[in-house]
Amino acid sequence: MTWDEASVARRAAAFLAEHDPATVDRLEFLRARFDAGLAWVHFPEGLGGLGAPRELQAVADRELRGTPDNQPGRIGIGLGMAAPTILAFGTEEQKRRFLRPLWTGEEVWCQLFSEPGAGSDLATLATRAVREGDEWVVDGQKVWTSSAHTARWGLLLARTDPGVPKHRGLTYFVCDMHAPGVEVRPLRQITGEAEFNEVFLTGVRLPEALRLGEAGDGWRVAQATLMNERVAIGGMPVRRTMMEVVADTWRSRPELRTHDLHQRLLRLWVESEVMRLTAARLREQLAAGHPGPEGSGMKLAFARLHQELSGLEVELLREDGLAYDDWTFRRPEAVDFLGREAGYRYLRAKGNSIEGGTSEILRNIIAERVLGLPAEPRADKDVAWKDLPR
Repeated sequence: MTWDEASVARRAAAFLAEHDPATVDRLEFLRARFDAGLAWVHFPEGLGGLGAPRELQAVADRELRGTPDNQPGRIGIGLGMAAPTILAFGTEEQKRRFLRPLWTGEEVWCQLFSEPGAGSDLATLATRAVREGDEWVVDGQKVWTSSAHTARWGLLLARTDPGVPKHRGLTYFVCDMHAPGVEVRPLRQITGEAEFNEVFLTGVRLPEALRLGEAGDGWRVAQATLMNERVAIGGMPVRRTMMEVVADTWRSRPELRTHDLHQRLLRLWVESEVMRLTAARLREQLAAGHPGPEGSGMKLAFARLHQELSGLEVELLREDGLAYDDWTFRRPEAVDFLGREAGYRYLRAKGNSIEGGTSEILRNIIAERVLGLPAEPRADKDVAWKDLPR
């Protein structure tokens, strides 16, 4: 069947006629929406989609507005990173096992990539996975792991062959976060919260069925995850933007205005509009294929803009901008960036240029893969990982 706006709208109307959100249990409603192909319409039939063009997702979302949602802020890693990676590289069994509870929010996902000695240069990671029969035994440490304290599954990149160059000896797994040997410890941030964690893996046994992609092909799978992550952070639509928050502050506090602050506000408004339109173009490009390095540019712009806007908001509010409601240690399920006060936003925005790829690394990616500039010299390109100095 060829899907268009009218046919997707009819599908949504028929779904609502059979599943009244006022009477159907929330989780039952979400499961039924997935089964009806209205979760992500561009996914294949039977996997939450209709095999329709990606841009028709807006039609489904519009027709189902006001119905129970899957709390996307709580399951962003699953939606933005795990799902497209599983769809691209997973077996049919893996797709059917993981995608439905991922989308409904029954199972939270985290990302087990960065390590204390492998952050910006991720390919130097040292977590080992050794094959023993039909299992892989994993030992190592991961860090900066968002949502690990609530996650059921993790996207794990581990080294399976130390005798080849660093990019070639990696394998990608789905890690059972409830398996024996998985220990999650909180990392407290400047905001007082602990969104992030460090994860220790000690003799963790993962069945061969949890390998995602081919053994030794983990770097290629990981690149797909990282590109989707940057698009998810920098290019996805939001209900309310940081620019709108700052503009509301400007309108409500005329006594705080100065000429210089006005000029900064106008400049940031222009940059926000450029980013919004670029994000829309990026989403249109996604409809035709896989995310590319352009997502790195969006994520880079998002981080800088958020930091400048949150700083301007604090300046606009003067002493009121220094107020902080609660620095109590807690482990949130999601980041409530716009639901807190200006002081929280100012502190939390500092992490935007680190998480999801540091701004420095993103500039390298843009230079090499978008602008076509010469790559940085790599002396370790053909050196086996085990022979690299550490």
